[in-house]
Amino acid sequence: MTLSLTLACLWAVIAQVIALFPSRHHHWPAAYVLIAVGIPLLGYVVYQNGPLVAGLVLIAAMSILRWPVIYLVRWLRKTRG
Repeated sequence: MTLSLTLACLWAVIAQVIALFPSRHHHWPAAYVLIAVGIPLLGYVVYQNGPLVAGLVLIAAMSILRWPVIYLVRWLRKTRG
């Protein structure tokens, strides 16, 4: 396994551990940090493994951070229509 995939798996484990702890702010500050770290990491996965593997990593990340994705889709629909 390449270094980028190892880091992506570590990112997923850290995200799951963060989700285990209760949060007064519903985990939004942690989500911002995970997104800020995840975007360059996804670029690194594309660089080392190609777009197909990066697409799978992106789908896995979107399943972990589903609420930011849901809010983004809602916002995009609202601004277009």
